[in-house]
Amino acid sequence: MTDAQPGREAAIATGAAKGPHSSPDHRSGAGADLRRTGINPDFWYPVARSGSVPKKGTFAAVFAGERIALYRGEGGAVYALEDRCAHRQVPLSIGVVDGEALRCCYHAWAYRGNGRISQIPYLPKGVDRPPRGVRAYPVREAYGLVFVFPGDPEKAALTPLPDLPEFDSARHKTMTFSRTVRCHYSFMHENLLDMNHQFLHRGVLGRIQPKLLGYDTGPHFVEARYLFVPAGGKKDRGAGLLSAEGMRGRSSPDVITVRTQYPYQTLQAIPENAELPAFSLWVAYVPEDAEQRTNHAYGLLMIAKPPIPGALHLAWPFIRRFTERVFAEDRMAVEAEQRAWDEQGEDRNHEVFPLILHVRDVLRANGVPLRPGVVCKG
Repeated sequence: MTDAQPGREAAIATGAAKGPHSSPDHRSGAGADLRRTGINPDFWYPVARSGSVPKKGTFAAVFAGERIALYRGEGGAVYALEDRCAHRQVPLSIGVVDGEALRCCYHAWAYRGNGRISQIPYLPKGVDRPPRGVRAYPVREAYGLVFVFPGDPEKAALTPLPDLPEFDSARHKTMTFSRTVRCHYSFMHENLLDMNHQFLHRGVLGRIQPKLLGYDTGPHFVEARYLFVPAGGKKDRGAGLLSAEGMRGRSSPDVITVRTQYPYQTLQAIPENAELPAFSLWVAYVPEDAEQRTNHAYGLLMIAKPPIPGALHLAWPFIRRFTERVFAEDRMAVEAEQRAWDEQGEDRNHEVFPLILHVRDVLRANGVPLRPGVVCKG
């Protein structure tokens, strides 16, 4: 990671920066429209909370228009199958778990976790079962979430899950978020990375002056560092508890580091001159519909426990309320952006912040064309 270079802030302000951090010399509308770019399926994506798939139970999940039936067998393992019976196309997610198999609720065809048909109860003697069943997805559980690999299954074993050591640390407590947002996933990356929008949260955070300290970019990532300087105004109690001045008794401002590491995004808040973050956020935006104009945001907020025993437990409801208020305001903004795109039929943004131009390049370069036959309206 590289520190901000002398004169970097002035260059950012004018858009005239050169060198390894230079801003692309184009407007947001140049090249392919990012809002028509699909997310790359060759990664692990959360599609459910683990608790949503009970033992011997099912759950109807979705990824970019692909319906996926999750079920948990008697042994506790979770399986992921294409959510249709090969017989009459009835959703398998409304089926019945039988041992480690899943039976369609209609004619009781049974499927193994690999998607193969294991039984057709009324199959006549001498008649072979259909040679193919349904697609099975690589699936793993981690961090209280169920991840599937919707892309090339041969790449699944070589593609790591996100590394979140704080999740299992006794020094942290994790708050999980799971919300549907009606916008293209790229709007979510832009929203979190561009901290200049704190005016939106003035009723929750008070007046904040975010100062960009520097940023780094690469083919697969953009990372920015901000100093959050309070400038007065009333702050939500949960915001105060979550910041450095809250449970940790520090008066210094927080340094906020936001990183888009395709396809995920992270945020860390580190009190100035401290070594460890006060909290870390990991989030994935999973498209739901084939046009990818709706996404499901799965977030894990890992909060460091303060020295005072039980303090975080008491603060938990206030922190939850604060985070929900901030998310609601952000959702209002990004959904409004999507509505404007729908009405105009194209991206008419006039972006002046180099960071956003960079992250658009990363999302565009690492994304994939929408599936053939998918037509974006507008």
